Parts: sequence; structure tokens; C-alpha cells
Amino acid sequence: MTSTNPAHPEVLDFLLTRRSRPARLLKGTAPDRATLTRLLTAAARVPDHGKLEPWRFVVIEGPARARLAALVQARGTALGRDPEKLAKDIAAWRDSPVTVAVVCVPRPTDRIPEWEQVLSAGALCLGLVNAALAQGLGACWLSGFAAYDRAFLTEGLGLATQERIAGFIHIGPCTATPPERPRPDIDAITSWVAQ
Repeated sequence: MTSTNPAHPEVLDFLLTRRSRPARLLKGTAPDRATLTRLLTAAARVPDHGKLEPWRFVVIEGPARARLAALVQARGTALGRDPEKLAKDIAAWRDSPVTVAVVCVPRPTDRIPEWEQVLSAGALCLGLVNAALAQGLGACWLSGFAAYDRAFLTEGLGLATQERIAGFIHIGPCTATPPERPRPDIDAITSWVAQ
């Protein structure tokens, strides 16, 4: 029996060598809206049981970056965050050319468990990182304390109480390649069940 899905070895090679780029290495001009829309469209092609679309995007660009960096600083200071870690959080918001907040929006339904909807939002985050990398940009998926701070989410991003952050995806040009990091030992984490 012949598969109707053609092989794309170059895509598998990309996935086997993909590497997120740290936010501190993302410099320069943000991708234009047409490019970002294409990346978002690619990211939205994730498993979505029940076609619920339990996620949405908030694209943070231009002066909004500085506004949210200032809010991260204010909230982090108010919460007593470690100053060194807080400085890194602030820099990511201030310096990344563009940041996409992937918002998890679980839909009320008896058919699809909320957990599957959350997993779909997580898959969307990875899809967006991979789409940006495939476009030749740098990208990374971060969260940080701001992803869990209700005041930041409400005041800064206008999220509703039932909405949560699946991830903040920082995207931009990157000319530096970070060193490779250790990867999982697949034999150590894999069980084969044949019978």
C-alpha cells in the first residue's frame, strides 16, 4: 500500500537540527505583518480535536514592547522578584523585535477534555517557533513570571479571567548561533510495546 503523504526528508533534517535562539540574541527589525501572518497561519495548523480553536494570538510590537517591559519591571519589583532574573525578563520584552503571546482559551464542551485543548495551545507554541526558524528568523518560547501574574495579564494584555498564557514567542533576526545543548538519550526514555 502506497502512502498518500509524500516524504519530505529536508523537513525531518530541519527538525533534527532545529535550535531555538535565546531572546537576548534577537536583534534588528521585526518581520513585517505579511510574514508574521504567514507564520501564525502555519502555527495554527496544529492538532485541534473538535475544531475548537482553544487559543488565540496577541502580537506585541512597536511601542507596546516598552510599555510591557515597564509593566514587567513594576510587577516584578512589587512581587519581590530576583533583580538579576527580572532584568532578563525586562530585556526580553524590551529588546525582542516582536513577541507573540499565545493565549490558551479552553472552550466549554463535554466532548473534548480541557487538557487536550491546553496541549493544542502548547503545540501551537512549538509550531510558531518552528515556523519562524524555517523562515530563517530566530525564535524562542518563554514564559517567565509574567505568564502567571494575573495583574500583568489583565492590565498588560487584556486577558479574560479564563484565559491563560501558553507561551510568549519572541521572534526576530538572529545572526549568532548558540552552542548546541545536550539532547535526551532516546534509548533511556523510550519503551517499545510490541505485544
